[in-house]
Amino acid sequence: MQDYKKIDYSRNKDVVLRYVPGHFITPNSHVNYYMDLTDMKSRQREARATGEEMAEMYLASDVIDTILCLNGMEVVGSYLANKLTMAGIISANSHKTMYITSPEYNNSGQMMFRENNQHMIKGKHVLILIDTATTGSTLQSAIRSVRYYQGQTVGISAIYSQATHIDDTPIRALYTVHDLPDYASHKPENCPLCKAGVPVDAICNGFGYSTI
Repeated sequence: MQDYKKIDYSRNKDVVLRYVPGHFITPNSHVNYYMDLTDMKSRQREARATGEEMAEMYLASDVIDTILCLNGMEVVGSYLANKLTMAGIISANSHKTMYITSPEYNNSGQMMFRENNQHMIKGKHVLILIDTATTGSTLQSAIRSVRYYQGQTVGISAIYSQATHIDDTPIRALYTVHDLPDYASHKPENCPLCKAGVPVDAICNGFGYSTI
């Protein structure tokens, strides 16, 4: 893939969105940008900066018991939880600290939690943490899963998001369409790049990309 472009976050030089234009296939859509969030999700300094900046979007009056991490966001989630706790965010848990967890997926691709993990969701105020939110399909699945296990989704945090709400749940994102105004996501059957004969550069998911 060609060299990445980048967008620096205005308040923190260690929060950098790296992206490359092209034709990419994700599990739910075709997009014209691939966002490489590997360092933000996995390298200590960038992950800490990302989690701490996300924490700034919440008020001390918010109640968060559990952070549900999607697409490999557990490291960011740990720093997010630490910063929220330091900022005085309330947890209703008896131990006054937050759970950080991620879902398992069954053979049908549905999110699930085994019996030893269900207490992290049942009766909890759950903040969903995701890397990018474009079509909203993954987030809708997560919200349904939280509801199924008798939890309450109180918010969504994302590094990048096209939407501001999913199912009336607010999304707080570090980067939005204001940062990438020409970002486009299409259903496979409606992809203008496919119709124009533009070859696919890579297949992408929450773990990364594979070139074609």
